[in-house]
Amino acid sequence: MLNNNNCPINALSIKDALEALEGRWKLLILFSLYSGPKRFKQIAKEIDRITDKTLSKELKNLEANKLIKRKVHDTFPPTVEYSITPHGMTLDKVIDELNHWGLAHRKEVMGE
Repeated sequence: MLNNNNCPINALSIKDALEALEGRWKLLILFSLYSGPKRFKQIAKEIDRITDKTLSKELKNLEANKLIKRKVHDTFPPTVEYSITPHGMTLDKVIDELNHWGLAHRKEVMGE
């Protein structure tokens, strides 16, 4: 059965998931936030080679998908902290499996 986008109905959920998590950085950002709330520069430091512009764009996208939340603290200068939402925490098994698969894949391909 196809919907009006010519996508099989049973593939819509996979399409939605891939669109929410697509790109090189989103899963790495979520993985970083699993250990607790972080400020922008803390996330940038943990993720090698991500630019500030890209990190900002990806954080906004993750927030729009309700996977993370942004909290502005009433300090001077303002302090902004990012944390994973309960909805984002539902990805813990997916990220854990990707981590395990990535380790096995690295071993298979690189012999490490």
